[in-house]
Amino acid sequence: MLERVAVLSDIHGALPPLEAVLAEPDVTTADLIVLTGDIAAGPQPVEVLDLLAGLGERVCWVRGNADRELVEARAGRKSPVDVSNWAAEQLRADHLDRLAALPLTVTLEVAGLGQVLFCHATPRDDEEVVLVDSRTARWAEVLAGVPAEVGTVVCGHTHMPFTRLADRRLVVNPGSIGMPYGGPGAFWALLGPGVQLRRTAFDVDAACARVAAESGFPDAAEWADEYLRSRHSDTDALAVFGPRDGR
Repeated sequence: MLERVAVLSDIHGALPPLEAVLAEPDVTTADLIVLTGDIAAGPQPVEVLDLLAGLGERVCWVRGNADRELVEARAGRKSPVDVSNWAAEQLRADHLDRLAALPLTVTLEVAGLGQVLFCHATPRDDEEVVLVDSRTARWAEVLAGVPAEVGTVVCGHTHMPFTRLADRRLVVNPGSIGMPYGGPGAFWALLGPGVQLRRTAFDVDAACARVAAESGFPDAAEWADEYLRSRHSDTDALAVFGPRDGR
């Protein structure tokens, strides 16, 4: 059984905020770091993947839609997102092999929480949208296939942190490391024996300058300004995602 698990989601190829979170004492001492998808699709894909791979078995990887799309883009099925197409071309064969092999879900035993299922969007789909205010019937639909013994589901995808009950099952979204909606910072979660939603502050000006200087992505400066500064609020994001939730 794992005593403490750090959950990092939606890093999106942003190295400075990832480094800031990995330096957190509660992350360095966690029994395991779980990545709930969308790891490398961003301006520093190689650097992010190499840093995480270097942590070896301390990291458990789960597939996100953007991870799948990087593999698809490299095979010729281009993404509508420019940075994803660029990032796909930067990856080595070992990166592509790792991303292609990632599981849709992972279930682990965590102290105080019991069986915890980790996924990217929902347990059945890597790009389905559910939100903090999704109706209970919607949650029941997307969690219908989850075994009864799983009492907690951890998901990412929508880049907004929350915890809520959905018909006696706890749902946790740690928020995003590299593309937060609702305010700057690197958002993550610490599990065991309860759930803590955490935010790591970092020097946003320095991070933006570093991404612009170190990334070969032609629009790296604009990407960093938009996402590391969190130009999009949670209200903006909910308005965009709402129709995909069936509203």
